[in-house]
Amino acid sequence: MTTTTDITAVDSTTAERTGARTVEAADVIAGARERIDALDDRIIGLVQERMAVSAVIQRERIASGGRRVNLSREMEILSHYRDALGKSGTALAMTLLELSRGKI
Repeated sequence: MTTTTDITAVDSTTAERTGARTVEAADVIAGARERIDALDDRIIGLVQERMAVSAVIQRERIASGGRRVNLSREMEILSHYRDALGKSGTALAMTLLELSRGKI
């Protein structure tokens, strides 16, 4: 005996917005996108916090007569991200470092 699943097709606007062909898939995609948006908000907040902490470190380093940037520390950070996330992790770390200290 064969069973059929009642799958309702989505309207063209929903299909264009989500790429889904069924209402069920569109609902899953919409829920997952909400989660991604919430994660992105958290990530942005963490990046802003990282930038603020980095500014404190730079200020103290310069005030004590040191250099603005500690290249050996930056290499540690690049390595950490690369080890955790692969080649793309290095690019992400470079972006975070640039946001946190500006271009050198």
